[in-house]
Amino acid sequence: MSASVPASVSSSRSLKIGIVGFGTFSQFLAKTMIKQGHSLRATSRTDYSQLCADMGIAFFSDVAAFLGADNDVIMICTSILSLSQVLRSMPFTALKQPALFVDVLSVKEYARDTLLQVLPEDSDVLCTHPMFGPESGKHGWRDLNFMYERVRVRDEETCSSFLKIFEIEGCRMLEMSCTEHDELAAKSQFITHTIGRFLSEMDIESTPIDTKGFEALVQLRKNTESNSFDLFSGLYIHNRFAKQELKNLEFAFEKLKHKLLKRNDEEQEVNQ
Repeated sequence: MSASVPASVSSSRSLKIGIVGFGTFSQFLAKTMIKQGHSLRATSRTDYSQLCADMGIAFFSDVAAFLGADNDVIMICTSILSLSQVLRSMPFTALKQPALFVDVLSVKEYARDTLLQVLPEDSDVLCTHPMFGPESGKHGWRDLNFMYERVRVRDEETCSSFLKIFEIEGCRMLEMSCTEHDELAAKSQFITHTIGRFLSEMDIESTPIDTKGFEALVQLRKNTESNSFDLFSGLYIHNRFAKQELKNLEFAFEKLKHKLLKRNDEEQEVNQ
């Protein structure tokens, strides 16, 4: 893993960036890309034509026309669960030139493998995970983590120019393999979402006597509920390391429960 950015990233150019899937996260990223002077176009199952017009983005309801629009970069911003279906439905024969395909999904091995299976061989592939969103990044991206792996890159200029978008904003650039990312994310992101879902199922609420620790738990619940259950499902289904982490949580709960019950029995014996 490296927190540095290659020297080649120091030079960049304005890019024509196509976005597949124009939901909340895509819109969040698009604002900064437009601010930096990049030209954006988008396609999505939902009709975002008016929103795109307001933002100065060309919207394509026809995916073939979108692919034929001479994009330098095509950024895949679908949900984890819909990635394969969306990619396999795209008519890549409409591409007029090779493009750099970039995904921004929260799971990386699955995204990498799917892209390599479906895309034309002459397409470059850059797997990324901007580890922030509209809430955590609303005051800027400085010092926020941006993970990436150059999976199959031949056009280094285009790749470097895309990475420069995040470097300019002050992101902490982390180059690592998709496998390393998923292993670490299972221990951090997936665990965080799981605990947040536990708290949601328990329906915890603020009380008049909250400690700072409990306030943090209430906020975790709120943050988790702002994300879809589809995202949480995707973090589990398509990250092979998440399965073990869920087992570890179950084991830890049973171990802790056993300790409490044992201490309770000991106290009762003393007080008899």
